[in-house]
Order: sequence, then C-alpha cells, then structure tokens
Amino acid sequence: MDVFSLDWIGFVITGFGTLFLIGEMLVNMRGFFGLMGIAFITVYFAAYLETGSFIIMLIVYFIGLLLIIIDGKLVNDGTLATLGLACMLIAVAVTAPNLNAGLYAVIGVLVGGGSSFFFLKVFKRRDMWTKITLMDKLTSEKGYNSLNNEYADLLNQEGETMNNLRPVGTIQVNNKYYSAVSNGQWIPEKTKIKVVQVDGTRILVEKINTKEAEKNTQ
Repeated sequence: MDVFSLDWIGFVITGFGTLFLIGEMLVNMRGFFGLMGIAFITVYFAAYLETGSFIIMLIVYFIGLLLIIIDGKLVNDGTLATLGLACMLIAVAVTAPNLNAGLYAVIGVLVGGGSSFFFLKVFKRRDMWTKITLMDKLTSEKGYNSLNNEYADLLNQEGETMNNLRPVGTIQVNNKYYSAVSNGQWIPEKTKIKVVQVDGTRILVEKINTKEAEKNTQ
C-alpha cells in the first residue's frame, strides 16, 4: 500500500516540515532544523505534483515563510505574517489529492507552527522577534539603577506619539522624545497618550480617549 495514498499522511509531513522551519526561525539551531523542514516539505510537494507544479507550489509555500520572516524582522504588525500563513496553507491545500487530505495538510501546518514555540523552552532564542516588544525590565531588583528623576517624573504625564506604537515606538513628552510601549495596543501616530507606568527605562503608555482629553484641556 502506498503510504502517500493515506489522507492523514499529509498532516504528518506538513506538520513536521512546518514545525522545523518555524522552529529554525525561533531558535538558533545553525540550520539543522531548517534542513529538516525543507526535506519534509519537499517530500510532500514532490509526492503529489508533477515537476512544474511542484516547483510553483514550493515557491508559494516558501514565499509565505519569507513573509513571516520579514514581518518578524522589519514590520512587526502581523499583516505580512498573516499573508504568509495564508500562502503556506493554500500551497499545501491545493497540492493535496482530495479534500480530506487537504484538510489534514492544513491542520498539519497550523499544529506544526504552533508546536514550534515549545522549542523556546529548550533551545537558545533567536533575536529575530525582540522588536515586537520590550523584553527586558531594567529594575532595581535585577541590579539596575536606571530609574532617574527624569523618568520618574514622566509618570501620569501626557504626550503624543511620534510614530505608530505596534506596540513599541517613540513618544514626545514635555518636548522630549522617549522610547515607549503600549499595553499590547496599536496606537497610531499623532495620538494623545498618558504615561501610566515607568519601570526602569521601560515607559508604558495608554491612549487618552477623546472625552478625557477634552476635559483636561478645559
């Protein structure tokens, strides 16, 4: 019996392929996970497609992966990552020989991608995703003493965003510029904000709603 005639085999192959490819992006495995992921995905497409279609679908899949990498390194708002995931899902679904096999393959990509985050608990993390949020809290408990009077005085001060906070960006308070982070919220440029927490050099801000802003100006 041909193993590739089994509908669920796509779940196994795309699952392991995506697991190792995303894992290579998350942790530093010197390309080992990447090679394993490429091998699994190549086997999947080669098993069901002729040479011409095989190359096209392989390119679509890896374009999706590239979009996720670009989002993680440069954009950080999730848009390209979403498009990339869609490309990967479409590629494996279209390649499958029937609907059931396609569903298994799609689920394999989703499960494999989600499971790859467990590698972070075992292996050294890459620096790729550190732009998304401020990871370190420079607190006195950790031996830092960077909370000077200027930063302490920012608490409860109001200011304005100089660019989009997604969630990290630049704010202006009292005609000075600071790096700040929102509480997981995307705050557009030129939006009124308020400093709600200062922890070391980490400045947490929140968007001021319209009614509150009007009240403060009266």
